[in-house]
Amino acid sequence: MYELIEPDRRIAEDAVKVWRISNTITHLIIALIGIGLITAGYYYDWKNWIVIIFFVLVTLDVLFAIWDIFIEPVLTQRYWRYDINAEFIQIKHGIFKIHHTIAPMTKVQYVTAQQGPLLRRYGLQTLEVGTMNTPIKIPALPKEEAIALRGQIAEYAKIKEAEHV
Repeated sequence: MYELIEPDRRIAEDAVKVWRISNTITHLIIALIGIGLITAGYYYDWKNWIVIIFFVLVTLDVLFAIWDIFIEPVLTQRYWRYDINAEFIQIKHGIFKIHHTIAPMTKVQYVTAQQGPLLRRYGLQTLEVGTMNTPIKIPALPKEEAIALRGQIAEYAKIKEAEHV
C-alpha cells in the first residue's frame, strides 16, 4: 500500500495582503449600500422597522469585516498546504473544518494558471487543476512557481500544450 506524506508546501505570504484588500473592498461596498439605504429610509420617511433592519445588517457587516479582513486571511495562509508528485496532487486546507483532497495524476484533464488584478499587483497566480470530478485550486502562488508547477503537472499527467497558430 502506498503511504502518502502530509503536504508541506505553503502558498505565498503575500496572499494575506491580497485577501485583505479584496475583503476590504467587498465589505466597503456592502457597508456603503447599507448606509445609502439607511439614509434613503430617513430621507423618504420609510417605516422605522425597515431602517432598523438595515442598521442591524450594516452592524453585522462591520463585525464580519473584522473577521474577514484581520483574522481569516492569516489563518487561511497559515493552514493551506499542497504537494505535487508524479502520482498525486494533495491539497490540505481549512481553519475549523479540515479538507484534505488527493487527486491521482491519471484523472487530471487540464491545468491553468489564473491571475486577476490584485494577484498581478503582487506577482501571484492561482493554479487550477481540472480533474474528472471537480477542479482543484491552489491560490496565491508566486508567478514563477505557478508556471513551473503548471508545466510539471502537465508533464506528469501527459497533457499536451496547444500550439499557437
